[in-house]
Amino acid sequence: MHGLARVRLAAGADGTALADLDQRVPLRALFPTPAERDPFTVALVTTSGGLVGGDTLQFDLGVDAGAKGLFVAQAAEKVYRSAGPEGRITMRLAAGPGAWLEFLPQETILFDNARFCRHTDIEVAHDARLLAGEILVFGRTARGERMTRGLVRESFRIYREGRLAWCDALHLDGDIGAHLDEPAGFSGCHALATLVLVADDASRYLAVLRAAGQDTAIHFGATVVNGILVARWLAKDSLALRRSFGTAWGQLRAAAGRLPKTLPRLWHI
Repeated sequence: MHGLARVRLAAGADGTALADLDQRVPLRALFPTPAERDPFTVALVTTSGGLVGGDTLQFDLGVDAGAKGLFVAQAAEKVYRSAGPEGRITMRLAAGPGAWLEFLPQETILFDNARFCRHTDIEVAHDARLLAGEILVFGRTARGERMTRGLVRESFRIYREGRLAWCDALHLDGDIGAHLDEPAGFSGCHALATLVLVADDASRYLAVLRAAGQDTAIHFGATVVNGILVARWLAKDSLALRRSFGTAWGQLRAAAGRLPKTLPRLWHI
């Protein structure tokens, strides 16, 4: 399967509206009625139920100057075991001048012997604000399963006004279980989450994020790099990580975007 979801939102006389849409199976973009005070909302759906070896999914999501948009995954993404080929996701997010772009993920669940590569490129213009993240779960932990072998490559690149401002990459190959158990690695954790807030005044919200992310069951840290607020979670319990991530997200969208702390209904289904 080679899916595509290209969505562009633009500001108009009546607020933000859909300006461009191109979608190819198994990806679909749906447009639920936004909750009160929420921006224009796009729900992203993978109709195939997950990725197998050789599948590719491409997301190209943009919010033009002065517009506001919320993109939210409809459900957790599942990556099944592969006999060799990788499942690949390419993500591009672009926020124009004065725009607000919010990309709220659900978990990506990696089955044992999955082979998965995801690359995310983010472009943020002057005076724009972008809140985005990803969540990885190594195995169906709710069923007592864990990922022991496979391939995981996850990378982020964030550009401000065309210049690279932050880059991050994770590469695990072969005996993934050993990396997850390593005290200097994942220290027995099976869930990882990353959150970024890109804004000209991102450092103002560091204290908000640190206060919201505190949980004794979770390893958590947050900092500011080149004007980008970056946070990361590690946890043995993926549900505890999800709760902490959601709380922090709600606090940040309220503080930086003047939006409700309540996350979209899809997040709670």
